[in-house]
Amino acid sequence: MKKLATLTACGTFAAGALLLSPPAFAIPSEHLNWGQNLAATDTACPAGQGIVNVNQKVINDVDSAVDGHNWAFDEYVRHINVVDNGGGMYCATVKYQGSFETIAGDSPQDTGIVGAGVVGTFQGGYTATFSATSFPTTAERTKGSIGTFDYDCDSSGLCPGYVDWTTLYFGGVANFFLPWWGWVYHGGNNGSWVNATNGNTGDITGD
Repeated sequence: MKKLATLTACGTFAAGALLLSPPAFAIPSEHLNWGQNLAATDTACPAGQGIVNVNQKVINDVDSAVDGHNWAFDEYVRHINVVDNGGGMYCATVKYQGSFETIAGDSPQDTGIVGAGVVGTFQGGYTATFSATSFPTTAERTKGSIGTFDYDCDSSGLCPGYVDWTTLYFGGVANFFLPWWGWVYHGGNNGSWVNATNGNTGDITGD
């Protein structure tokens, strides 16, 4: 899964791979209504003063599977929208659109093996609530594009270029909680995979 601010590992890159032996039948495609989940009453950010509304491009991130191994490199555009809830409390809605290229090894749902170079697309995001002692902490722009961030990850999960987006704007971040998160990955004939708080389904396998 993508790096969740102060939570998990690094994520996307993609260049083509040729499926030499497509299956004789269509693989069912997994679906995730991630937009509806982000806007649901019990998971959406409350109305408040908007203080951050930016797009951030991330390249050379690495993506983790259900058991924690790294299964793909990712690149994506992340849209970050933060509202001020008052009293040092904030809520963020973070949306992703991107692509992936697999690393040879166990599949993301760990039901089989996936070859190197399988490519596809993904989308999803999360909502997060957190506290912070200061805002803003840098001169980073709070609207529009903030450019490209190269995480420079390797397959082991070492990401020397990783930047926690919250540190671009907030100091003393604590109590980081995710009411909902989820992503859906589409790998064509290699299958599709949903990784979300409300369940993991499908898988991406094969060469």
